Parts: sequence; C-alpha cells; structure tokens
Amino acid sequence: MPTVEAVKAGGNVSTLDEAARYRILVEAVTDYAIYMLDPSGAVTSWNAGAQRIKGYAPDEIIGRNFSRFYTEEDRAQGLPQRVLAISAREGKFEGEGWRVRKDGSRFWAHVVIDPIRDADGMLTGFAKVTRDMTEQRETQEALRRAREALFQSQKMEAVGQLTGGVAHDFNNLLMAVLGSLELLRKRLPDDPQQLRLLDNAILGARRGATLTQRMLAFARRQELDVRPFDLPALVDGMGDLLDRSLGVDAEIEMLFAEGLPQIVADENQLELALLNLCVNARDAMKKGGRISIGARAEHVGPIHASGLAEGDYVCLSVTDTGEGMDADTLARATEPFFTTKGVGKGTGLGLSMVHGMTEQMGGRLLLSSTLGQGTVAEIWLPAVAEAVQTRRAESLSREPAPASSSLKVLAVDDDRLVLFNTTAMLEDLGHSVMEAVSGEEALELLREHHFDLVITDQSMPRMTGIQLWDAIRAQWPDLPVILATGYAEIPGGTQLNAPRLSKPFSERDLAKAVAAAGCRRQVAG
Repeated sequence: MPTVEAVKAGGNVSTLDEAARYRILVEAVTDYAIYMLDPSGAVTSWNAGAQRIKGYAPDEIIGRNFSRFYTEEDRAQGLPQRVLAISAREGKFEGEGWRVRKDGSRFWAHVVIDPIRDADGMLTGFAKVTRDMTEQRETQEALRRAREALFQSQKMEAVGQLTGGVAHDFNNLLMAVLGSLELLRKRLPDDPQQLRLLDNAILGARRGATLTQRMLAFARRQELDVRPFDLPALVDGMGDLLDRSLGVDAEIEMLFAEGLPQIVADENQLELALLNLCVNARDAMKKGGRISIGARAEHVGPIHASGLAEGDYVCLSVTDTGEGMDADTLARATEPFFTTKGVGKGTGLGLSMVHGMTEQMGGRLLLSSTLGQGTVAEIWLPAVAEAVQTRRAESLSREPAPASSSLKVLAVDDDRLVLFNTTAMLEDLGHSVMEAVSGEEALELLREHHFDLVITDQSMPRMTGIQLWDAIRAQWPDLPVILATGYAEIPGGTQLNAPRLSKPFSERDLAKAVAAAGCRRQVAG
C-alpha cells in the first residue's frame, strides 16, 4: 500500500486518494480481522475487526508473531509456519480451525492468507483475513445433532413398530403353547419323568414370554401400572436383591438428595430397569468396582440435553467404575438385540427395554460413557406435584371367589389357536363356552343367546375389542366384559372400566379375571 511519503516523493494525488480511501475502508471493517504480516509472520498492520475479534489493541500486537493466535497444540505441531509456507508455495492458504483470543478463550476461525510479492516476484509479506465463525459453527452443529436425533428417533420408531408387531404375534403363539401345556399337565398320569419334561417345556415358554415383555417394553407397547410413589423407598427395598444379584465384587453406594418428590412410574418395571442397569454396571467392571445409585430433582427448561418437555423431573442415575464404551458402542447401546457380551450371555434387550419403558412413562434414558472411565446411566421420570394425591387403581390380583355355578361365556378372538386354548381353559374351570372369531360374529351370537360374560381380544381386524365393548355396553349394559390384550394397545384417552387380562395368561390368571368380572356384575346388579 503506497504511503504518504511515497506519494510526496513521486506519486500522484489520485494514487494517494485511492490508497487513503482503501486504508480507511480496511481499518473501518469490524466483521473481519484484516491485517498484514512480514515474511517471518510478524504483524505489521491491524484493523478494527482484528481488535474486536482477537482482543488486542494495535500497540499490543504489531511487531509480534501471529502464531500467538494459534492454540498451544497447533503451535507444538508447527501449524503457523506450515500455513505461511503453503500460502507462499501455492499462492493462497484457506482453512478453518480453533484460534485463541487475548483473554485465552477460543473461537472457530475461517482464515485466508495471500502472499504479497514485489515487482520482481520477491515475497514481501502476507495479507491475512480472519472471520469469527463460532456462532455459525454452533448453529450448524446444533442442526447436525438435531438431524441425527431425528434420524435416530425415526430409526428406533421403525424398529419399535417391527419389534412390537413381532412380539404381539409371538405372544399369541406362546398363549397357545402355555395354555395347552398347562392343561396337558393336569391330564397326564403322575409320571415324574413325563412331568419333568413337561415342566421344562413350560419353563421355556415362560422365558419366551419374558422375552416378549422386554421386546414390548422397547416398543413402548407393554401394559404399565403407572402411579406416584417414593423412589428412595423403592431402591431401599431392593437392597437385598441388589446384594444377591451383584455379588461381593461390586461395592454399592447410595447417593440420594434430601426431600425428593414422588415420581410417576410403574414400580415393578422401574425395579426391573434398575436391576438391569446395575447388572450391566457389574459386568462392565471385570475386576470389581463401585456402583453408585443416586437421584436428584431437577427442573427441565425449554432447552435441555435430554430433549424432555419442560417440567419437573427426578433423575435416577447408576454410575460405575468399569471399562466404559467407545462412541460407536454408546451410539448403539439401546438398539434391540445389540450386545457386547458373548453368545448366550445376553439378549441385547436390557437397555432397549429400559429405553422403551422410560419413554412410555414420559421420561428419558440418557447414557454417557468414556472408554476406560466408566458409564453413567440416567433415568429421567416425571415428578409429582405436591397437590397430586396417590390414586390406587383397582387390581385384578385378588384371589378368585369360589364359583357357585358355571357361567355361560362368549370367547372372542381372531386367532383360532388362542381361541381354542381360552375355550379349553374356561371349560376346565367348569364354564360353558361359545366362540366367535370377530366382533361382528360376537354381536350376532349375543342377539341370539344369553351370556354371563364376554372375553374378547383387543387387536382384531374391522372391530377391535374396545369397539365391541362399546357396542355391548350400549345394548347390554350389565353384561361384564374382559379385555384380553398382549400389549398396551389401548388408544390414549380411552376411559375403559372393563377388566383387562394380559397375554399370555395362565388358567389361574383367567380364573382371577373371571372372578373379578363376576364380582363387578354382582355389585352392578
């Protein structure tokens, strides 16, 4: 850039005016740091944008090497010298990276360095332009995370729908297997060898039922008994179970904040989830270690790492001192059937079950882990407002009252295998049964015959169990109905007073439900 002295020595007024205007323009720019370097990298000029972005006044930086703007790691690797060499060799350097302000804070910079040469082609310095891109980078990073979260959510939703559908069909198969095995056991002669084989088959079928419950939990389609309760009391009551399950190599530490509000959850499912997290923590500590179980109350604002709706929550955490997970393993940890354990040592449904259960109860499962430094698993669940009182739903767990006489029952299910077993169990209990394979057929039989009770499947084509129940309530309001369902498929907001029977059910479960439905009718009549 021509100086005033150069112009006086032989320049012209127009050149002076142009140079002055250019210098004023550059010095006034505040959105870009624009400055000059000599061939060694020392700063020779400094504009207002450089002062605003980097924090140095001109007298603090002119004459000093520009390498001070680089991070300590980049200086150790010789990056400042390399970028000048690239600019001189290739005619330009352009890149992005972390840079350091005067106060030590870092910002993300977009940098362009152009070499300056004289008329003979000799390098006389560099022109450097730096732009602070921190805000744009953070916005792009937030957008990237949002897209990844959306993709993960869509992927998990698709897998959940598939898993839930498979589990529902599998439940029906197990219903047929378990029902037939239990009825067969009652009819076999007292042969220890035969009974042992039969009991082994029943045990295997029940393990299959447990597997489907975990699949349904991941798919957020299991039946939940959600109610308010005290979390510390629940964990305290699990002390003996945790000690027996985790063994002597795992030291258990309890860290609960004072005055925790109640949470809204299914106690049994939360116990299972906590046990699962603790067993995972134990398995991650090959040589033993400490498992810390804690809880704290926290208000979640509009923007929170959990992505939860705004409100009050209780965070239950399980922290271990184990081997931790790398980023790839952590990203897949809640996927169904994904496991790092050996063949036969894990189903890969534990964390996916916890994930689905917490989501279904309005909460969230968060995992954080560093390889070699352990893992933290957090279950966030809604807290109960002080004004909310504990409400206990009517339970079907009562022992069935002795039947004074047999009932005439209408059994409705579109799956003939399940229908056959339901009928067989009802008849074994001393009731007479008629069958229907659809809601429409059931209504026709109800118009033609008298029944004391209806047992209907929920998931049926054309007319669901709830729709059939509505039709029955409209025409035969005193007729008891039991709704049999394999998972939580009741539409939200449905006010359902009919007792429910979870598939796969045993003859004992069926007897309890029939007795409960009979009691309802006696009260109503």
